[in-house]
Amino acid sequence: MSTHTQAAAAARTRLSGLSFTKGHGTGNDFILVADRDGTVDLTAADVAAACDRHRGIGADGLIRAVPSSFLPEGRALLQQAPDAEWFMDYRNGDGSVSEMCGNGVRVFVHFLVSHGLIDLAEGATVAVGTRGGVKIVERSADGYSVDMGPWEFIYPDAAAARATDSLVEADGLQVARPGLSVSMGNPHTVVALAEIAELRATRLFDAPSVDPLPPNGTNVEFVVPHDPLMHDGVGQVSMRVHERGVGETLSCGTGACAAAVATRFWAGEDAPDVWSVTVPGGVVGVRFRLGAGGDEHVHLSGPAVLVASGTFA
Repeated sequence: MSTHTQAAAAARTRLSGLSFTKGHGTGNDFILVADRDGTVDLTAADVAAACDRHRGIGADGLIRAVPSSFLPEGRALLQQAPDAEWFMDYRNGDGSVSEMCGNGVRVFVHFLVSHGLIDLAEGATVAVGTRGGVKIVERSADGYSVDMGPWEFIYPDAAAARATDSLVEADGLQVARPGLSVSMGNPHTVVALAEIAELRATRLFDAPSVDPLPPNGTNVEFVVPHDPLMHDGVGQVSMRVHERGVGETLSCGTGACAAAVATRFWAGEDAPDVWSVTVPGGVVGVRFRLGAGGDEHVHLSGPAVLVASGTFA
């Protein structure tokens, strides 16, 4: 038996009997696990086995819902935000730990509501602990809206001077393209393409090459601004994404925010504050608003769907 097969078999044994729910936000899909007592200890191999699309449940990532008090990161956040009772412990599909997921946090809150772990009426908000900080999520008639917090350039001096800060190569693109690196609590590099045909021709099975590569790696978004860019005052872009530790996904919430940040920056002072981002899995909304401290926050809105529940055999 190969080492990989042995590791997968051991992971299946450890997962046996664990209850889960499968959900998605515009096709960005997740396995969700409730851990009320902080006793579920998942290794990277366990997460990778569960997320395997051929030998497991299949997902872009796994989210453990655990009280913030059971994690060092969560306890630190509780000192700032005592109402951030639940922590979104998010892992990429390969088992690596990630700071935050914009689609995932909407699905996470819907999971908490659906499983009776919190009460959240339409129009009400809940504070969620993540490794990217506390996120405030509001329930709406057709989904959830998340205050993703302030955005920032990863290389602010380079971005301000040149409007791009890196070169990106990807299979299907004839030459390297300039990119702009944006942090949404996790790293993103955004590349503008000229037309939808070019977006479709870009192959994202393998990770694009980014130079310079941000210290913790990066998600890469390829974006096509629509023509005209605005419709009824709303900016319009289409996007595909390669997520680090996952591969191409049907949607990426923080990636959609980063795409709107970069396109708005490139468009200049007259660019709108409200954006519609079309991804292969659907459409999400992005809105820019001033936060209480005077810095600019990004709000992400979109659906959250739970599709199945079960128990690992």
